[in-house]
Order: sequence, then structure tokens, then C-alpha cells
Amino acid sequence: MSSCLLRRVNLLQGPDSPPVRADVWIENGSLSRIEPLEGPSRQATGSPGTGAPPPAASDLPSITAERLWLGPSLVDPHSVLEDPLLGRAETLSSLAAAAASGGYGTLALLPWGASWRDRPERLGLRWDPPLRLRLWGSFSSEGADQDLAPHAEQLACGAIGLAGGDAMVRLDLLERGLRLGEMGERPVLLAPRDAALTQQGFVRERIEAIRAGWPLDPPLSELLPLQQLLCLAQALPQRSLRLMNLSTLEAVHALGALQAPPMASVCWWHLVADSGRLDPADEGWRVVPSLGGPDDREALISALAAGTLSAVSVQHVPLDAEERLLPLDQRRPGLAGHGLVLPLLWQELVERRGWSAQQLWQVLCWGPSTFLGEEPERLTGGSRRWLLFDPERRWRWDRSRCRSLAANQPFWQEELRGAVLASGLSAARGWAWDLPGIPEC
Repeated sequence: MSSCLLRRVNLLQGPDSPPVRADVWIENGSLSRIEPLEGPSRQATGSPGTGAPPPAASDLPSITAERLWLGPSLVDPHSVLEDPLLGRAETLSSLAAAAASGGYGTLALLPWGASWRDRPERLGLRWDPPLRLRLWGSFSSEGADQDLAPHAEQLACGAIGLAGGDAMVRLDLLERGLRLGEMGERPVLLAPRDAALTQQGFVRERIEAIRAGWPLDPPLSELLPLQQLLCLAQALPQRSLRLMNLSTLEAVHALGALQAPPMASVCWWHLVADSGRLDPADEGWRVVPSLGGPDDREALISALAAGTLSAVSVQHVPLDAEERLLPLDQRRPGLAGHGLVLPLLWQELVERRGWSAQQLWQVLCWGPSTFLGEEPERLTGGSRRWLLFDPERRWRWDRSRCRSLAANQPFWQEELRGAVLASGLSAARGWAWDLPGIPEC
């Protein structure tokens, strides 16, 4: 069923529009008409340029959608794909399917890969509409922090901005590249992390991790490089620095002390997990930046609510089944799972902490768009970039729902609550209309 009428659905149309009840017509996967039922503006929106009236309600299957939320597709500001064509852990096509099934319509890939994407000829990856694939160019050649990559050439070939690796670019090279200024106002994404200061630990040095005996990563491994980046941001205000995946309360306090701090992201996993909540056998201990304690998680959530942090990233780093079997201290860090982000953050932030749905979309959709230097997503007539979310739907995270090839996904085979039922990003045969009151396909 690719066409239907959603009656009294909760509508999130854009960042400047409060949620309203609306009747929404969906035809062949596109929004053909949006008719708000309340609020300051009740003017219906149809497909642009067609002039055709909407179908009569009796012409389409009608769904009472009072518990459902219809919003723009989500935006992932940075994730990783090492081998787009032959990857065992993920390919470009499997990543597209995984992102779409989780409601992500835009995904920005970091330049990290088996072949580092640091030259124009390596920036040719594309997805078919309505999915949008964005590519970060590389700040340094081969990501080695020895020489500058060709910045202007990468941007001219479609890179949205420039990014470093998972640790801070060497300071003298970073300052030289920023002062040369070939990126102009394009964003420059940098990780405030000094790998030499981590002492090869992979859990933040907090009391819970000390008691458990995990290898410890001191907060200074993030705080010291962050202070250097903040000094650079103040010295070069004409550059658009972006901070990647803040993870500690010390970093949040340093950022919040500034009047106009650079935009910063946080990985979704650091909002739902910490070293006081995970079982030693759970997936998710080995990530970069290191997993923090309960106080870190609370500080990150508070900073996100206050706007100090601008965007939630997926930071999808897939591993294959063979690599996942290695001991934690011998395998590459990383976590996968686009399909988990919206359900788990809805439970954590909306259900447990009283966030509004609009606040959640701000950090998963509109904020990440601004982080990438793009206009925020909006629902308009004719668009396929929408998702329909049911906060009450119970489902199991397994191969019937997951489109990713990655083996390092948390909550595998567990029952979860909250699901993306349908999206214009994917074919209607994959939509989950098997709800009471919703007709079968």
C-alpha cells in the first residue's frame, strides 16, 4: 500500500512550525497534500505546480493516525564507510538500505576508508534520490597529517567541507590550512582527541570504570585538544569549525563557557549508554571517543537540550562478523545501527526526560542540516523525504528489520519499542502497516 490518507497524524513540518494535527494524503510514496487541522495556519499544501485537487478521502485507504508522528527524514552528519563496493562489513548499497529503514534521508560520509577519499577522483560516490549522500573531503593527504590535501579541488567536486581523522590534525598543519583558507566558509570537521593522551584506554576514567577494571582513557585526552581548537576558532572567526563527537562533561563545560562556541556534535550512543549502565558482555564498550560515565552522559544530554551541542551523529562504523569475534582490546572500535537511533532516543529523551518531539527532531534532523551547512529539512507537497514513526510499536531488532551488513550492532535480537513504520525513502513493500485499524497491503 503506497497510497493512503493519514487522519489526524501528529505533523512536524519544519523547524519554525510547531507540531499540529493534520490530515495527510500519500500517493505512490509522495506527500500529495497536507491539511493542518489546528494552529495559526490551516492552509492546505498540495503538490507544487500540478494544480490538481487531492483525491477524495474515499478513494484512498484511510488510517487513524493519532498516535503516529509524521516528520522530515533524519540527517546523519558523519559516518564511516571503508569499502563502498566490496566491503564485507558494509557496502554503499547496504548502507543506503540501512539508513532509509531507520528514517535517515541524508548521510554525510567521512573521508576515512581503505582508499582515503582525499582527491576529486575519489569523491564520486552517489545515491539515487530521494536519498542524499554527502561527502566530507579530507583536510590532509591520505589522512596522515603530514601534508595538506587539495582543498579547493575537493570542494569544487562536491565535498560539503573538510574533515580530519578520529584524532586532532597536527596543530601546525591545521593552522596553516585554516589560514590559507581555501575552504572559505565551508565547514571543517575536527575531532578534539589526542590519541597519545588516551594511554590506550577505551573507557573514560570515571569511578564506575575504575571499579570494573576497564582500561582507562583520561578526560584530558579530549579537553586539551578541545582547548586548542577553541583558541583557533577565536583566532580565525572567518572559518567554520565543527567539533566532532564531544564525550565528556569537562568538554561540555569548556564549550558552554563561550558566548559563541563552534557547532559540535555528539554520538547517539553516548546519550543512551555509559560505563555504569552496560553489562560487560554487551556490545558498545569499544568506541571512539571513549564511552563515559553517568555524569558524562547527563552533561551531554543537558548540553544538547540547551543548544550547546548542535547535532546527534550516528557515527556508523561497521565491523564484519570475523572482526567482531576478536577480543575488545584487539579489534577496531566502532558501533553500527541507523535503525536504532530514533527509537532509543525517543525512549530516552521524550519518554524518560520529557523532551518534545520537536526538540528531538531538532537534534536529529534540523540541527544536523545546519551542521552540514545546508537548509533544514521541511515537509512539502510532492516530497518523498518523510518518515512515519510510532512511539508505541514493539518490534525485534533482527535480520527481518535490519538492512545493514554490520555485525557490531547493539541490542541484537532484543525487543524494542518505537519504530519507523513507513518512509518515502524506501519502497512501500517494506512499510510496516500491520497495526490494528490499518488495512493490509
